[in-house]
Amino acid sequence: MKSFDGYIFDLDDTLYCEHDYVRSGFRAVANELAKQRPDIEANDIHQMLIDEWRRNGRGRVFDDVCKHLGIGADIVRLVHLYRSHRPDISLYDDAKEVLVHLRQTGKKLGIITDGDSTMQWAKIKALELEHVVDAIIVTGDLGREHWKPSETPYRKMAECLGLDFCDCVYIGDNPNKDFIAAKRLGMGTVRIVRDVGDHMRTKLGSEYEADVAIRSLTELIDKRL
Repeated sequence: MKSFDGYIFDLDDTLYCEHDYVRSGFRAVANELAKQRPDIEANDIHQMLIDEWRRNGRGRVFDDVCKHLGIGADIVRLVHLYRSHRPDISLYDDAKEVLVHLRQTGKKLGIITDGDSTMQWAKIKALELEHVVDAIIVTGDLGREHWKPSETPYRKMAECLGLDFCDCVYIGDNPNKDFIAAKRLGMGTVRIVRDVGDHMRTKLGSEYEADVAIRSLTELIDKRL
């Protein structure tokens, strides 16, 4: 691959571990539920939430744990608490190293991330990324029709960075949506495949997969991608 002037990153499971965010949000919810069940430690409720998530996914975790605890909780309120809490998360070590290196070498940096605006911006602020990159696009601010794989956020990012598509590379983890529009527009694409994450075992056809797969973001430096 050629060298690029603009490096655009996905957020969840690319720059930090999304599972850490889930555990952090469950901590906030567990502390709230413990107020209604003072006979049970918040740590124990936190573990119940984690165990239920591991068994059945995130879809009905709060409903099922509240039912188990005999709590008639307002699930909508718990979801809001989960999404609006200040996350206890940190960047991957390789993400820290690469972002510093790219900044020092004069590259333009951007982030495109899907999701609820309140939740994604809370993550960004907790990771202090506003002080590190040149532009951030949370697709939740644009409307659901502009979430990846829409071309809209990629077009907007290239405009924000003042670069042609061919001078940008998008780095993400999810082939279901991360690379389709980027490839169509002529951007380079790199997939980070970590040991932990929701999409690490996903393998799709060439239309969906990135041009290059890496195991660590430091390969962006080592391989001069």
